[in-house]
Amino acid sequence: MRRTLPAVSTALLLALTSCTTPGSAGAPPTASPVPAATPTASRQDATQVEQTMASLRRVDDLPLYEMTYVGAYDPTVGTDAAAPSPFGCSLFVAAGDPERPVFARNFDWDANPALVLRTDPPDGYASLSLVDISYLGVGADPAGDRRLLNAPLLPFDGMNERGLAVGLAADDAATARPVPGRPTVGSVRILRLVLDRAATVDEAIAVFSGHNLDFDGGPPLHYLLADATGASAVIEFVDGELRVERGTGGWRALTNVPVVGVPEQRRRTDRRYGQIAAALTDADAVLDVAAAHRLLAAVRQGHTRWSVTYGLRSGEVRLVTATGAGERRYHLPMS
Repeated sequence: MRRTLPAVSTALLLALTSCTTPGSAGAPPTASPVPAATPTASRQDATQVEQTMASLRRVDDLPLYEMTYVGAYDPTVGTDAAAPSPFGCSLFVAAGDPERPVFARNFDWDANPALVLRTDPPDGYASLSLVDISYLGVGADPAGDRRLLNAPLLPFDGMNERGLAVGLAADDAATARPVPGRPTVGSVRILRLVLDRAATVDEAIAVFSGHNLDFDGGPPLHYLLADATGASAVIEFVDGELRVERGTGGWRALTNVPVVGVPEQRRRTDRRYGQIAAALTDADAVLDVAAAHRLLAAVRQGHTRWSVTYGLRSGEVRLVTATGAGERRYHLPMS
């Protein structure tokens, strides 16, 4: 792994702050311990486990939780999850202003609880990610449930301290053919490896290229990547092979239709893709965070669970959930 700067310390990660409009935070959950999953990715000592579980708090009625993972984990073992069925997702990068590139994403899926997760592994980059905790077997009241210690393994989108962001969406046309000699990793788990190990789009592509992806148990996926320079790329699996299309014109969009090798006019026949592409083209790919959230709202669906923007240079993360309870803001210290 190439890491040119040290990770943010655990103390700094614990200092990540959040705020919301009045009335959006829910009451603390009632404890109902559940045995830990086996095997577990945790490489924590007892004190770190206690600190991690004590950091859990409910912040809105989605329900949405926040948790800071303290200590180490092994990203190659433990829970694997079937990917979400293709109810849709919408993602885009707006990098027309090189000082304010933004990565934006709607996650459209079932009414499951979610978690805002902070991690700072000793051998990887600090990151903030969002997890649908139902894929850990965790219910709406997760207090005391040590299966949450596997939460780092299942980020559905996120950004690390170097400004590298990644998200996924279903792509029914994708097929992944294994390459002999490469380790196999789950199609959601690969996002954790990218967040921990990659500082740039090129490095993220290298992480994908070094692994076989397992789409068993869920629909095949494609992925959107972006970094603090404004570089972006879509990764898809076409006829069994990994293919990459890099961003052009300062923006890149992804919904649930293939884009690699597909003419732009054909892509825009998809309603959500077409609406995003038209807005970004009209704006010359320059959107502030408020405008990015307005565009996410314009393409949201009845089953959109969260809308999130990642400031790839600022480290600012803004999150809105389906509850309509207000915007939550976080800051990830950038290195």
